[in-house]
Amino acid sequence: MTVTEKISLNEAENIPFPSVPQPVFTFIDLFAGIGGFRMALQSLGGQCVFSSEWDPQAQKTYAANFGEVPFGDITKEETKSQIPDGFDILCGGFPCQAFSIAGRRGGFEDTRGTLFFDVADIIRRKKPKAIFLENVKGLINHDKGQTLKTILATLREDLGYYVPEPKVMNAKDFGVPQNRERIFIVGFREDLYINDFEYPKPLGIPVAFEDVKETLPVSAKYYLSTQYLQTLINHKQRHANKGNGFGYEIIADDAIANAIVVGGMGRERNLVYDFRITDYTPMTKIKGEVNREGIRKMTPREWARLQGFPDEFKIVVADASAYKQFGNSVAVPAIRATAEKIVERIIP
Repeated sequence: MTVTEKISLNEAENIPFPSVPQPVFTFIDLFAGIGGFRMALQSLGGQCVFSSEWDPQAQKTYAANFGEVPFGDITKEETKSQIPDGFDILCGGFPCQAFSIAGRRGGFEDTRGTLFFDVADIIRRKKPKAIFLENVKGLINHDKGQTLKTILATLREDLGYYVPEPKVMNAKDFGVPQNRERIFIVGFREDLYINDFEYPKPLGIPVAFEDVKETLPVSAKYYLSTQYLQTLINHKQRHANKGNGFGYEIIADDAIANAIVVGGMGRERNLVYDFRITDYTPMTKIKGEVNREGIRKMTPREWARLQGFPDEFKIVVADASAYKQFGNSVAVPAIRATAEKIVERIIP
């Protein structure tokens, strides 16, 4: 599929999350990944009028679930030129690239060479009513706080948006059992005369891994080999001897998962016990045997649930890509709760 192709009619019948026909508001989805922002805003009655994501595997998952292939590289003018005018909200979990001179003077020019510059450039051109950006918690301290200072100066002073102080939100406070902290940045166009904003409060709902655990026994391929498990044990012990707390972790059914992230440690710090396995025949060419202690990785579907994606969400890529995609995604319930507050302010 090319970025301009739509899904065929036969495929369209199987799209689980089609576009909203009579929208309450419109939005664009930048750095879209597999559509976490879209899932949240579409559930509130929003219609996505443009999406951008350069990774082909993520594009494939996005297309299977939403019925359209995102445009590619947002840094290219040919991509930006496809963004329509008049949409209400700009959304994006932009990557935090190093700001070479971030915060030295502050403002629009200091963001050149970063992907945030492209976000700012689109805001400058299109002037949406509201903006909703997400990033890792580490953005707060990046370059001793100068990077965030530059971002806020650009949005407030150069682009003319009311931007309340960003807020660190945790996925576990919004109904999913994952300890995932992310910074949310919200802004409103100055001519809307919005000068206050209250982020959503934690729901206060008890959550635990058992809420998202697979209901049926899972394949032996998710269970660790004896050799791999021993390697993890040795690695953890070496760090413990040095006084460090690094290493694998097994999440109890009544506990909350660590943040799921891209890379091996995202899985190794989220191992679980599952004693329902009956067939210990290795599914892959592992070294050693399947462990008899019931220790396995979480499945991609469990990671999807940890991010708040419903089970109707299609996983159409290999496991390695699926872990990467969900690890890179946003926690949909936290995004939805915040987006709901934004929509309340901009839609009469």
